[in-house]
Amino acid sequence: MDGETYITGLIRLRSVFHMFQENSNLGIFKPIIGSWYESLRNPENYQASVLSDLVRQYSTTRYGQSHSVSEVKDIADFRANFPIINYKGLSSFFAEVMKGCYDVILPEPVLCWVMTRGSTSAAKVLPATSTHIEQIFTCGARALVNYALRKNDFDVFKGKILNLNFPSNVHTMIADGREVTYGYSSGTYARLNPMLSEVSLLPRQEEIDALGPGITKRDWENRFELAYQRALDADMTAAMGVTPIILGFARYVKKKHGKKPGDLWKLRALFCTSVRKIQFKYAPKLRMLYGEVPVVEIYSATEGVFGQQLDDLPYISPNYDKYFLEVETSKGIKMLHELKRGEWGKLLVSSCMFPRYDIGDLIEAAGKSYFRVFGRDQFLTRLEHQLYRLLLGWLT
Repeated sequence: MDGETYITGLIRLRSVFHMFQENSNLGIFKPIIGSWYESLRNPENYQASVLSDLVRQYSTTRYGQSHSVSEVKDIADFRANFPIINYKGLSSFFAEVMKGCYDVILPEPVLCWVMTRGSTSAAKVLPATSTHIEQIFTCGARALVNYALRKNDFDVFKGKILNLNFPSNVHTMIADGREVTYGYSSGTYARLNPMLSEVSLLPRQEEIDALGPGITKRDWENRFELAYQRALDADMTAAMGVTPIILGFARYVKKKHGKKPGDLWKLRALFCTSVRKIQFKYAPKLRMLYGEVPVVEIYSATEGVFGQQLDDLPYISPNYDKYFLEVETSKGIKMLHELKRGEWGKLLVSSCMFPRYDIGDLIEAAGKSYFRVFGRDQFLTRLEHQLYRLLLGWLT
């Protein structure tokens, strides 16, 4: 989970909150969250609808046409015609996209290029389309809306949100005959969001970018100090971002300024993403520094926002209404929603950009629409998981 993309979806909620103040009808949240709730009740129908829409989009690409997309009538046809593909396999298509031939793989033109953190391997550089970014904004907002609705806590919308994004201006490259600047996905999406001016992200993304593109310890200390100074006397209601960065900021504040964040701000929630085992590994450490604050997990990557925490149970629930989700298990390919409690495998995502994309994460079903992403698809992760299941039970 390399991306930090969910954060930017939340920044459009300021205007929604103003609407809520004027109209107590919770139906105003339906465009953001209604179809997610419905898809969790009926994932099979929603996944069929998503596939139908994606097939239509893929039919406009040369990749789709080369895989006989016009012959795809159902899931079986889709699997038969479209192979599983990973980032390495997409690289040759991206080279054509950079030349301006977006339809070689994408259904619409490129809006920008973004890069991953490269936490487990070399950073990936990917194109982002308008539809992709709109889905990120919408799905990213769901974690905050759902939290506010189930906790009846709309004060989370009132104050400032601690912005711990990565920089959006890092490298340059030639794309479609012109020089373009690109950076980490979280900062890029925040900078592009049209609602940014209506939401109190502290510090603003422009301030973060002004500190430079580095990600050394000194670079992060500079960003942390900026965030601390900007937020010190502000009414902060939430923090969001990459989980280790949220934790790193808290440790920096305690070491540098002698106080825990929980002593300085009474945050309503922490919205955390981009690593595995957030609830089991990071949440206890976060609460030691931020206080007894809810830790809300979001499963996002540069390639999309695929799920978020539904309730107090420590799992994520998928966005079945936006992405077509399969899992490669030891017993073959299954739909994610078909997995029984304890079944697990490698997640495959079909989105508005790529069909049957191997994102490299391992996911396990906890029953109903609850899942946990427990690691990258690596030998040691699989071995560790099998040993845990053998010695400690099916979930640890």
